[in-house]
Amino acid sequence: MRKFKLSSEKVRHVAQLAGLSLNSKEIKKFQKQLSEILDYVEILKKIDTKKIEPTSQVTGLENVSREDKATTCLSQKKSLANAPVKQNGFFKIKSITEKWN
Repeated sequence: MRKFKLSSEKVRHVAQLAGLSLNSKEIKKFQKQLSEILDYVEILKKIDTKKIEPTSQVTGLENVSREDKATTCLSQKKSLANAPVKQNGFFKIKSITEKWN
């Protein structure tokens, strides 16, 4: 069986793609774990699946969503009743682009 051994540079590259900053201890840890995952994928590649039908789910259920019906909605007052912060009849939330004071 072939043993993958990812380099620390490859792990750093994957971490960069994921937007993660890793210290040297974490790089060694993930180097080992990712190499083991790739070894396992190699084992799975050897399994003959030619006679197996592709599946997207295994329960056999179809369209288990409820019917979409129009109903009365909450009033603005009830909707805002438990809001921690509200302003001018709307929810007030922290901006995703700047800190909120």
